[in-house]
Amino acid sequence: MSEQAVTKPAGKSWREINQERKALKRQRNEEKIIKREKRVALEREAETKVQEEIAREKKYAEISTVSIAIPGSILENAQSAELRTYLAGQIARAACVFCVDEVIVYDDVGDKLNTKKSKLDDADGAVVARKSCVQLARILQYLECPQYLRKHFFPLHKDLEFAGLLNPLDAPHHLRMSNDFQFREGITMNKKTKPGRGSQVNVGLLQDISTDKLLNPGIRVTVRMLPTQEGGKKLKGKIVSLTTPRAETGVYWGYTVRIANNLSQVFTQSPYKDGYDLTIGTSDKGTTIEELPDKEVRYNHALIVFGGLHGIEAALESDEQLKADEPSLLFNHYINVLPNQGSRTIRTEEAVLITMAGLRSKLKANNEPMVFTGTGIAQSSSFPTSKPEFSDSGTDNNLDLSRFD
Repeated sequence: MSEQAVTKPAGKSWREINQERKALKRQRNEEKIIKREKRVALEREAETKVQEEIAREKKYAEISTVSIAIPGSILENAQSAELRTYLAGQIARAACVFCVDEVIVYDDVGDKLNTKKSKLDDADGAVVARKSCVQLARILQYLECPQYLRKHFFPLHKDLEFAGLLNPLDAPHHLRMSNDFQFREGITMNKKTKPGRGSQVNVGLLQDISTDKLLNPGIRVTVRMLPTQEGGKKLKGKIVSLTTPRAETGVYWGYTVRIANNLSQVFTQSPYKDGYDLTIGTSDKGTTIEELPDKEVRYNHALIVFGGLHGIEAALESDEQLKADEPSLLFNHYINVLPNQGSRTIRTEEAVLITMAGLRSKLKANNEPMVFTGTGIAQSSSFPTSKPEFSDSGTDNNLDLSRFD
């Protein structure tokens, strides 16, 4: 015979053999169904996670924000390069102290005078504007940037010649190497990565971390630090939106800076989808701030505009695109933050502090960020919390260092 005959196992009938084969076939089919169901469940779970991530990012993007608009011409009133730099540092400190989300530097003079122009690189590309506006914006960006990233984003520049004299912001996202926090700011590095891997990011630690997205080198990113596996040495992270740290933890995560070439661009070039729903102008010609009801001025994205040496009126007059006769017509509220002032003028850097302090009891955010209650951010004190011990028996061992905090 050309074909080999199928032999029957000893001690089993053909009926038993067929039943075993059918049982094996049924078992294989059941295993295939189980695998297919597991695959479908995993795909469904992954899709659900993606939808949850999209919904969470959308929710985070809707968190209420506060923006302030500062005229760049205030630097031109300073008498020296050192004073111009220090003035910009005062604006940055005020923005950080009051948790401002966006600082807009606008040109309130216009092209009527033949002034020098300069260029600044921001998130939207290179911007050409009045030299004083660019210098103010550059110093604001420099102070907001964490210290370990400044050498990557800010080469030597004349505008930053005296930046070392400025008081640091000491913002929560300016993390030290010893701080253990779930988010960090970083820069994508120009390093080769394996196929399917994301960019290497410098987040101010001893080693770069691997991320989930492959981006061009030299981009500033916010990274969520992932837990390290047992026995693993490599650090991993996930690139998230700039608003995610504050949305998830409530910790203030710095401000963004943009330049407007006139007053109208302050309103029209808003980074938010629906623009600013609450606009406030400040002037000694406005209504008194006491007329605003406490915690009843609600907002999603608030904008507070400050005037320069000649007020918002001069900025309106130099803007050919705005047809309003009075600056009060541009805003929902046009307020005088300090009635019966003792000086003829209030400087812009003073007005920012007075206004932000006065509006704290007036504004009510529709989607306010949570209050940060966690740990891991940089502490303001560098003194030890434990009490020192002295060998000299005559020395007070109960010395209290808390007053230095």
